[in-house]
This record gives sequence, C-alpha cells and structure tokens, in this order.
Amino acid sequence: MVALNGRDLLSLADLSSTELQELLQLASQLKSQQLKLRSNKVLGLLFSKASTRTRVSFTVAMYQLGGQVIDLNPNVTQVSRGEPVQDTARVLDRYLDVLAIRTFAQEELETFASYAKIPVINALTDAEHPCQVLADLMTIQECFGSLSGLTLTYVGDGNNVANSLMLGCALAGMNVRIATPPGYEPDSKIVEQARAIANNQTEVLLTHDPEIAAKGAAVLYTDVWASMGQEAEADDRFPIFQPYQISEQLLSLADREAIVLHCLPAHRGEEITEAVIEGNQSRVWDQAENRMHAQKALLASILGAE
Repeated sequence: MVALNGRDLLSLADLSSTELQELLQLASQLKSQQLKLRSNKVLGLLFSKASTRTRVSFTVAMYQLGGQVIDLNPNVTQVSRGEPVQDTARVLDRYLDVLAIRTFAQEELETFASYAKIPVINALTDAEHPCQVLADLMTIQECFGSLSGLTLTYVGDGNNVANSLMLGCALAGMNVRIATPPGYEPDSKIVEQARAIANNQTEVLLTHDPEIAAKGAAVLYTDVWASMGQEAEADDRFPIFQPYQISEQLLSLADREAIVLHCLPAHRGEEITEAVIEGNQSRVWDQAENRMHAQKALLASILGAE
C-alpha cells in the first residue's frame, strides 16, 4: 500500500508520480473489492464552504473503513466566533486522527496543518481541489487503461480545479491544455510548478482558443464559470465565457473516443450543454462516484489501514 502514513495532502504536488499511481491502484482495488481495509479512526470535516459530493464521499468512505466522522460545521463551533485558526488546530489535534478542511484561502489550510500534528487533507480551497483530481484521474484510467500520453483539455475558468488538473496530469504523465478567456488564466505559480513536474516530457499548454485546445483530446473537462464566492460575478462572466462551453460542436473536435468530465454541480446550458452531459461520452456520474473510492484510498494510506 502506498506509504502516506501520517502525511498531509495540501496539494497534489505533495505526491510523487509513483505515489499517485499507487494511490490510484489502491482506489481501484477498493472499488472492485479485491481489497478490504479497516481503520478504526476518527475523521473531522471542517467545511466553511457548501458541499455535496466532498462531504458525503468522505463520510461514506470513512464509515466503510470502520471509522467515525465528526461534522465540524463552523456555524456551530467557536470558529464562527473568531477563535484563531492555530487554537482550533491544536485542540482538534488532540481529539481527531485526521482532518479534512474545505475553506477559501490556501494559507488558512497551511496554517492549520502547521499547528496540527494529525494529517490534514485539502478538501477544497480557492487554490486547489486535489481530492477531486484524484477521482478524475481514476475515472480516466478506468476508461483508457493507462494515463500516460493522454491529453486532457480543460475549458473555462482557470480556477482551483484547473490548478490541480495541471499538477495531477503532469504527475501522471499526461498532456494538459487549459483554455480560458483572457484574464482568467490559472495561477501562474502553479503553471510553472506543473511544468517543472512535467520536465518537458509532457505538455502544459495555456491558450485562449478552446477549439485548438480540444482538437484530438482524449478528455474534455469543464467546471462552473463562477465558483463559490464569485456568484455576484456570474452575470458579467456569462458573455465572456460563452465561447468556452463544451457543446456537441466542441466535442466533435476531440478524439472520437473522447470522454467528458465535469466536477459538478453543473449549470446545463452554460459551461456544458444538456446533450453533452447526458450523452454517451459523458463519464460524469462515474467521476462523482469515484470521489468516494479515491478518498477511501487516501484515508487508508494516510491512516495506515490494515
């Protein structure tokens, strides 16, 4: 089993290429029930942002491992009354075995991890969404058998998902193309980090042309045009992002066997059409299910399940 015992996962860059592949293999074995693991531990969920898939998939994964889950809603803890992050971290460290945090600033996550001795998992920040991309890569591997040499095209906002996709694809030996409107590119530091990981062996391409990005791709991927916390910008963003919709026409430019992914929730008729998300090339529901299997593998690896 991949040896992540006691480690944080704040970014996909915290993993090596070998560790990523071993984690995906473990997730596949757990999903197929070739392997059954137990870990009688306690997971805390400290979520400052709304969540469906992340909250439920982490909860079910931990229960299936034989552990327990405590939902630490900030609205009913002292966090909502301004308790300092470092104080909350040092207290929770003495109660829990692992903590998954869903928050806004990556810096808050990193502060938490620096004060807590227990492993801390990034369940989403404005900078990254590593657990989502673990499930994405698992889904792609199920479809194609291997990740090496495939091309993934992400179309839309250069947000946290785009950032983690660049890192994950680089670690997996995949080419990644990110097509965004001008001014909405992914984080430049993470772009350079992904290119360093790729080491000129694979491509990390940024473009403003979705058609160039989609041409011949094995995977087309999108996300909402306005992420959580950006809802007030949604109306202004709509005309800017309209050319970046995954439509039947854009899909026709990809490889004939291409699959379509979306991390959900989806706004049909905006970033993706109804026909595409419900079409036979969509793997969105497998992708959503795989959140649970990928996170179960991550928890088992971090907690040292048997």
